[in-house]
Amino acid sequence: MQTDNGVGCQKTGLLKSCERFNILVGVTGSVAALKLPLLVSQLLQLPGVDVKVVTTEHAKHFYNPEEVSVKIYSDKDEWELWTHRSDPVLHIELRRWADLLLVAPLDANTLGKIASGICDNLLTCVVRAWDSSRPLLFCPAMNTAMWHHPITAQQISTLTEFGYVEIPCIFKKLVCGD
Repeated sequence: MQTDNGVGCQKTGLLKSCERFNILVGVTGSVAALKLPLLVSQLLQLPGVDVKVVTTEHAKHFYNPEEVSVKIYSDKDEWELWTHRSDPVLHIELRRWADLLLVAPLDANTLGKIASGICDNLLTCVVRAWDSSRPLLFCPAMNTAMWHHPITAQQISTLTEFGYVEIPCIFKKLVCGD
């Protein structure tokens, strides 16, 4: 593993010997994205943790980016960064930077895309290029009716077969009243 200055770090448990652990948070278009500012602030309280966020366009509807204290990347950044053949490709650079990818919340739409191998936005490109020797955690979050649809269990099973780790959703009264 490398730091930003190219100096190698030894991995010891969850932290590398250079004391930095990079978490990339992917946020998708679920109402649970309202919790993004809280999630980021709590992750930053962990010693030695750096955080960056990749957002889908639909997720932007649910949180205020001014309340998130770290860099937030979106599809626009992917295309603005690359202009020439030798330029860095953002989804690859983020994949290299991160020690752990946490997709929270993972909405039904993005769940279906990841399970099917579709990579049509920055987040799904990061997931498709993800180094399977590093952990990828996902937190499904969707309406109860969507959760109970038979395809959801199949798609979650597919992600776990990829080696990704599910953080099970909680059951509570939803914003819609369900």
